[in-house]
Amino acid sequence: MPDAALPITSLARLSVRSALDILIIATLIYYLLKLLRGTRAVQMLVAIGLLMVFYRGARWARLEMVEWLLTTMLPYIAITMIILFQPEIRRALSRVGRNLSLMKFASHTTKAEHDDIVMAAEYFSQNRIGALLAVERQAGLQTYIESGIPLDAKLSYDLLLSIFRPGSPLHDGAVIIEGSRVAAAGCFLPLSLNPMISKQLGTRHRAAIGVTEDSDAIVVIVSEETGSISLASAGAIETNLMPEELSDRLTEIFSRRRTSSVLPAALANVRTTVRR
Repeated sequence: MPDAALPITSLARLSVRSALDILIIATLIYYLLKLLRGTRAVQMLVAIGLLMVFYRGARWARLEMVEWLLTTMLPYIAITMIILFQPEIRRALSRVGRNLSLMKFASHTTKAEHDDIVMAAEYFSQNRIGALLAVERQAGLQTYIESGIPLDAKLSYDLLLSIFRPGSPLHDGAVIIEGSRVAAAGCFLPLSLNPMISKQLGTRHRAAIGVTEDSDAIVVIVSEETGSISLASAGAIETNLMPEELSDRLTEIFSRRRTSSVLPAALANVRTTVRR
């Protein structure tokens, strides 16, 4: 009977500070595992875990040489982890920065501009023309804009058709859209290294997923082989979309973005009114 009361006694002595400490650590571990899920870093974490178990076993068995060797290698293992996990670390810091930011610096795209993108994607799909259109949201895509040919032209259906026309010098590569303007064409996007991506997806689709892993951009893809329309966002991809479905998804994503950006401004106006 006294043994059964021990857990209750331990919980009674748990302070609010200790509970908060446990909650923070659990949250960090959860988001770390969520970030690394489906990446090659998971295999490295398993190897590191086995190495730690081996180290504890060496200490328990008093294997002094093995313990000395593992202790000596520890600083180099830490540096190796930073190098190996560099894409995941960069992605995590980028997400944290976006989540903490209350200002939306990118211009809004309107419904008419969505229609231009959808109509162009439908034309490309019907004529089996490969296309890659990255739409900037909160995170800037200046690095990728600099890899292409700057245009700074007003977004329109005719412009997109002329850029991706077969034989056009700008046909290969991605178009990057900033608000209501086409910032650049023929841009190079980073390929995703996610091993969980289907082998049926080609380089164009992997580039679309890759840029959405490093930013909050959304990318419209049209396959040159099948003519299917896809939409990439947040490291995931939706394939075989109809033009109507693409229009609905674009409207949903950008209306959600406008709502989240308007809320901080509304709260600021309320606080200003209260002060007056």
